[in-house]
Amino acid sequence: MDETEFWEIVDSTREAAEGDPDDHADLLVERLLRLDPDAVLDFARHFESRWNRAYTWDLWGAAAVLLGGASDDAFDAFRCWLIGQGREVFEGGVHDPDTLAELLEDFDEDIDGDGEELGYAADEAYERLTGVDAPDLGIPPQAAEPAGTAFDFDDDAALARRFPGLWERFGT
Repeated sequence: MDETEFWEIVDSTREAAEGDPDDHADLLVERLLRLDPDAVLDFARHFESRWNRAYTWDLWGAAAVLLGGASDDAFDAFRCWLIGQGREVFEGGVHDPDTLAELLEDFDEDIDGDGEELGYAADEAYERLTGVDAPDLGIPPQAAEPAGTAFDFDDDAALARRFPGLWERFGT
């Protein structure tokens, strides 16, 4: 599976789910069940690689603005959700998290930002196809610390300076 096919699967299932993250995860599993197990593992590698790439302090700060704070677990779920938003939103958000202010049409913290179940979709599909847990994907694990420079997510003034677009639209 190449990168284009990966994003096509993400996009088609998101559109069919009409933006609902839980429905998106269910539809993604159903779509992956139509593939052979090796293709499901390829999808998982693409997903995991992007999830690892999104492990940055700046993106974590953007998640804190959007979610009104972001614990470790909330940021993990946010990165899954961000991948689920498709290539343009994902790439833009990773490159410059403040551009999420322009890339996101709207954001409802009650339903958006938590795509944890998307992160399990490939594992679930693989297990249902084969009857066994997915093997190690053979990609480097997430770094011990996020990339970039750490900063205080509880400092509203720092968040507003660092993410002026996001703060204006979504800050408290």
